[in-house]
Amino acid sequence: MTSNQKTLDLLLKGGHLIDPAGNIDGPRDLGVRDGKIARVESDIPADDATHTVDVSGLYVTPGLLDIHVHAYYTRGQLDGNYGGSLNADAHFLKEGVTTCVDTGTAGSQEIDHFRESVIDKSTCRVFAYVNISAPGMGDPEQTVVNLIPARAAEAALAHKDVVVGIKTAHFWTEQPFDDAHPPWASVDRAVEAGELCHMPVMVDFWPRPPERPYDDLILQHLRPGDIHTHVFARQFPIVDSGGGVFDHMFEARRRGIHFDVGHGSASFWFRNSVPALRQGFPPDSISTDLHMGNINGHVHSMLDTMSKYLAMGMPFQEVVYRSTATPAKAIGRPELGTLSPGAEADVAVLRKVEGSFSFRNCGWARIDGREQLECELTLREGKVVWDRHGRTCPDWERAGESYFRPPDLQVVPVERLWRS
Repeated sequence: MTSNQKTLDLLLKGGHLIDPAGNIDGPRDLGVRDGKIARVESDIPADDATHTVDVSGLYVTPGLLDIHVHAYYTRGQLDGNYGGSLNADAHFLKEGVTTCVDTGTAGSQEIDHFRESVIDKSTCRVFAYVNISAPGMGDPEQTVVNLIPARAAEAALAHKDVVVGIKTAHFWTEQPFDDAHPPWASVDRAVEAGELCHMPVMVDFWPRPPERPYDDLILQHLRPGDIHTHVFARQFPIVDSGGGVFDHMFEARRRGIHFDVGHGSASFWFRNSVPALRQGFPPDSISTDLHMGNINGHVHSMLDTMSKYLAMGMPFQEVVYRSTATPAKAIGRPELGTLSPGAEADVAVLRKVEGSFSFRNCGWARIDGREQLECELTLREGKVVWDRHGRTCPDWERAGESYFRPPDLQVVPVERLWRS
């Protein structure tokens, strides 16, 4: 077969493919053509591809999907309110994350700018929840007149190709409730917006019984498909004193409530998450809540959070499942989080390093494990956007004539060389 007859642009050969959505867990080769998954087979000949990459000893998974981040890093351009978001391309692609969801940094007043300045320009696929607070995340979330269901729903529908739901967070966590601050104002108005735009709601919640108990949130106020993030934070009644999971958790799951990790700087505690996992209550999705305020703290990457679940005893295949297929379903994008032929070629190639590792949670407690995940290679729409050890590169001594040819400094501007 001549080079112009090759059917694949890129072939990942010799890896262990894990695609929970496609029910594959074993040795497979993966071929990419025109930015899509073209072939998944036991043995694809190298001659079928223009470029073959040896991924022997590594795991090939769908690109990871972090359902809870803050990525509106241009927010300060609009109103001076920076908000601490990070640049998704700078932080996520090297961790195998090809899709992330900004959770309500922008409200209806900001979503146009967020899309224009970040979402439409990012290599990492960025989705968003619209904050029920029209001015977005921060102090405005405490003012009930800012919580406008119709405006949030209108904004969500105007950008329904990139908006996946409505977000409520941080409402009235300390002061007494009063007529201007009813206990359920933010949650109920967010759900109303979700009803208007037919999208799920993600809730960041602080329970305050008796007026605002946690079980009422997940059993009465949220709808099937709605998402409670930060589920294993210390403030929630997840497990009793004997380590048993409370009945309201299982009842809410039967109702269709989606429980998300949302690790963050204060919202993941082993004293809740480990007993819950042992009692058959894993999270529906693993996520980080990464932003510039916590990226060097208790949580610093999706892979680190996934590695914590390996240390807690969750099987690797299930860790991948809850970091790809389940969050994709939760945001109504089941075509993501899979390596099925025809799917967009978003791929993470991971190494599972064996040794002695320790991981900390938000309460400065530690869990020890024998495995840690690292990302070797990331593909986004079939293009290599991260290559940790140069697997896609030739040895320098065999790099070809153009590699060794000096540039003509009289013709090629220095600026062009720098950008090449």
